[in-house]
Amino acid sequence: MTSPLHADAAPADDTSVVRLSGVGVRFGSNQVLRDVSLSLEPGSITALLGTNGAGKSTLIGAVSGANAAYTGDIAVAGSVRRLTSPARARRAGIETVHQRIADGIVPGLSVADNLALTDLATGGHRLVRRAEAERIARAALGRLGLEWSDEVLRADADRLGTSDAQLLVLARALRSTPRLLILDEPTSALTAAEADRLFAVLRVLRDEGLSILFVSHRFGEIERLADRIVVLRDGRLELDARRPFDWHAALEAMLGVPTELQQHITDPLPAGREVLAIDDAVLLPGAEALTLRVSGGQVTGILGLLGAGKTELAEIVAGVRATGDARLSLDGEPYHPTSPAAAIAAGVVLVPEDRQRQGIQPGWSIARTVGLPVLRALSRAGVMATRREHAAADEVIDAYGVVAPSSDARVDDLSGGNQQKVVVGRWLRTDPRLAVLDEPFRGVDIGARRRIGDAVRARAAAGAAVVVLSSDVDEVLEVADRIVVLVSGRIALDTPAGALDRARIVAALLDDSGHRKETA
Repeated sequence: MTSPLHADAAPADDTSVVRLSGVGVRFGSNQVLRDVSLSLEPGSITALLGTNGAGKSTLIGAVSGANAAYTGDIAVAGSVRRLTSPARARRAGIETVHQRIADGIVPGLSVADNLALTDLATGGHRLVRRAEAERIARAALGRLGLEWSDEVLRADADRLGTSDAQLLVLARALRSTPRLLILDEPTSALTAAEADRLFAVLRVLRDEGLSILFVSHRFGEIERLADRIVVLRDGRLELDARRPFDWHAALEAMLGVPTELQQHITDPLPAGREVLAIDDAVLLPGAEALTLRVSGGQVTGILGLLGAGKTELAEIVAGVRATGDARLSLDGEPYHPTSPAAAIAAGVVLVPEDRQRQGIQPGWSIARTVGLPVLRALSRAGVMATRREHAAADEVIDAYGVVAPSSDARVDDLSGGNQQKVVVGRWLRTDPRLAVLDEPFRGVDIGARRRIGDAVRARAAAGAAVVVLSSDVDEVLEVADRIVVLVSGRIALDTPAGALDRARIVAALLDDSGHRKETA
């Protein structure tokens, strides 16, 4: 049991784990959270829904101690606390796994030391030997059913992929047996098997009495896991509902207008000229050479689970990764991108999978972020024309519905979905010949997903070739005219959208038997 934060904390007649009463948060003149009252109960998984900019991250920040200047009251186990720092929230029994996983990893420390970080941080001058750190790490990983080798435990944690880094932070959060566990988009970088394993652990923790606040934009996950849903819109609590869930009502509460759950393509765009040709590309060690053709005038959706080779394919095309023995052509001419700059000069742009590490520069404004790829066009005599830079940013803000006070706002102060809109918008407005978008919908709500999807299809309708890479079948079905499934670096399926049902596509995605490519 954790100790109270204040000896004089006022007790309350309350069986909730955490209760918010009239909680609000203001950033300057912007009231982001408005009079939110919410009770989180023991032994229950509550899903928090809302579009990007609705206030979800701000609410999580208040409960986790990251937004100390909140108004109203937060009571923990019946006693009102002032959660003025993450350390205070943690001592009160609140553990949070934030969406920005990189923030929870200390580069330079081993994986084991990162898993034992709480002991290292609170042990005073006591040294934690490697053997002890590894023992702690194995116990933490065991909670998630993971067995990582000594080699992995001793490696620099900064070398972990996004999925493994997410599992590390989750495992560390569960070590303290918290009262409330907050998970912000915990499956965004997990494979289906890893997500299933996480859900099994969360159900066990719920049955043991833990309260879990779960943030996800994936309705299917929430339907499988949650006992209750709460919806925020414009900083206010709009819906609080228990099973059975009315998803149309939930979506209406999120968006403020009646809408359908899905928006599948009914009129596919016809293929135009061949824009990109790839021959003899080996995406993964030991994989067979890949051949792929991409046409202009339509969206090609490439589906692949973690490790399928889709990011490797995107990086080869965009000059991030060496082409090796692969032969590429662009509009019929040989194409050998030796760097991202060379690819951009040829009219090929990449929206990267990891927007935090590869898509934005911390501290930069929206205007500067949008203007980066087109500095020459926005300059006069080598000097940046500020008015042009802000006009370009305003164009992206308006077109994509970016929630921000102005184009001068810092891009890293935006919610994850709004950051994604900025990153996608800045590249698509450059009028590329070929646009490659790797996981463009990760961590964005359904409203943002549709805005990005509409922009992607508009770019294709204008004649460009667009490639969207994703691990989510439904995301690709909503935006693509053609579907290509990658499995272990090879093409397992290549079909026009609508030619096969979802079950056949999922079966191809999960097939790792080495069979030949299926076409439809």
